[in-house]
Amino acid sequence: MVQRRVVTAALAAAVLMVTTGCSSDDGEKADAAGSSPPSSSSAESSPPDQAADAAPPAKGSVKVVRTVAEDLDTPWGLAPLPEGGLLVSSRDEATISRIDEESGKKTVLGEVPGVAPAGEGGLMGIAVSPEYASDHMIYAYFTSESDNRIVRMLYDPEKPAGEQLGAPDTLLRGIPKGTNHNGGRLAFGPDQMLYASTGERYEGPLAQDKDSLGGKILRMTPDGEPAPGNPFDNSVVYSYGHRNVQGLAWDGKQRLWASEFGQNTWDELNHIQPGGNYGWPDVEGKGGKAGYVDPVAVWGTDEASPSGIAIAEGSVWMAGLKGQRLWRVPLDGTKAAADPQAFLEGDYGRLRTIVSAGGDKLWLMTSETDGRGSPEGGDDKILELEVK
Repeated sequence: MVQRRVVTAALAAAVLMVTTGCSSDDGEKADAAGSSPPSSSSAESSPPDQAADAAPPAKGSVKVVRTVAEDLDTPWGLAPLPEGGLLVSSRDEATISRIDEESGKKTVLGEVPGVAPAGEGGLMGIAVSPEYASDHMIYAYFTSESDNRIVRMLYDPEKPAGEQLGAPDTLLRGIPKGTNHNGGRLAFGPDQMLYASTGERYEGPLAQDKDSLGGKILRMTPDGEPAPGNPFDNSVVYSYGHRNVQGLAWDGKQRLWASEFGQNTWDELNHIQPGGNYGWPDVEGKGGKAGYVDPVAVWGTDEASPSGIAIAEGSVWMAGLKGQRLWRVPLDGTKAAADPQAFLEGDYGRLRTIVSAGGDKLWLMTSETDGRGSPEGGDDKILELEVK
């Protein structure tokens, strides 16, 4: 395993002083996450947020079991298929590929038309329909010439490689786009609704404007309509006051968690409540101000730049881009049961996306070819992890 040198504290401090602190995915912040596989139960029947959970141990462990695939170009989204295989989106190539998780063989399904890669924008999050067995639909979030949008496409594996994606059907358009802060995570929840994370493209007030789709977590039906039970009438907005969310995942009690890029000081892990205001741009980190929801855990921006998250063995596992490490946050209900614990620090470079592989297994995808990393032989990779 190639070991990468970890930046010294003095150099990190110097870098922080010369940057103006706009968190894009690496000294800046923007760019995220995976979710646990959807269940068939409804979110409306979830237990109260304060229901007692058995907290996991304060300290955990991570074992890299194997390298599943390598030589991926700007991978961003990762979605397991029910019948086996991993779908991977390439941000800059605008393609979706299928990886055989046993052999690592890559098959390009096709290129998604209308994608306009630039900066941190391009083809980002992907998700598999909860009705995939009958509809074979793949959902994608991407940057076009004019906006960020969500589409779905029919996947036909019987067609030749490169021609297996049908024409995209646009479900939602008009999400603000920018060079950075495009959000981009897409995931189906336990309620079978589609969730998407969006950024505020460096325009903080968009995050507080409930009529804007920027700086939000969105919740919609699989057809792109406002989901029943949403907190605001005739709106797909589920929570607001976000700077740039890139990680979405649900715990065993169907509670939604999200990772978020801070600016100068604090990255965040948040427990998401319907209609909650998460503070940006008025609050960064734990402000303790009435009307805003404080994060459950925070990190210095050099330590995280969080992207994808997944939940396994009672803990949130959060991939760090600039931080180049995997964070574990053990949960006790809607609180952290212990201080965050770091793993794989500097071992694989920038870490983009993490998803559940079932039980104590996770898929972790690196992000060294995104223009901010230092690619080495085999980058980028998908790793199989065993966690506790």
